[in-house]
Amino acid sequence: MRSFNGSRFQDRQTAAADARKALIEKFQNRPGSDDPAVQARAAERQAIIEARKIREAEKAERRAKEEAERAAQRAREEAERLVREAEEARQREEERLRMEAEEAKKREEDAQLKAMLEAEKKAERDARYAARKARKAERRTMLERMW
Repeated sequence: MRSFNGSRFQDRQTAAADARKALIEKFQNRPGSDDPAVQARAAERQAIIEARKIREAEKAERRAKEEAERAAQRAREEAERLVREAEEARQREEERLRMEAEEAKKREEDAQLKAMLEAEKKAERDARYAARKARKAERRTMLERMW
């Protein structure tokens, strides 16, 4: 560590007193509030404060405007989403109705086909029955001619 200049107690006391006097003189030589330079600095500070307030107000207004625009955009997007979902729901409902109609048509066609098959089977049965009756009748007539 470096040694102090004047390491005696008296030297240190004198240096401290000189420093105190210098501070007092500096404080006393300070310009008063009526000094034009002090007033100019105060006016400058006031202008800066007012400009800052104006900027902050503009910034707050800009933020509010941007937030309103974002809210409007979100509302538009939500409306578009709802319209899109409604359209998709309508399409799904149309598809469901179309599928139900196709299934009903297929069931009807199957029922008609089944009825036709039953009618054909009955017609074949009736034809066999009629042929059997005709054979019996023919045998009878043949036997009657023989006797």
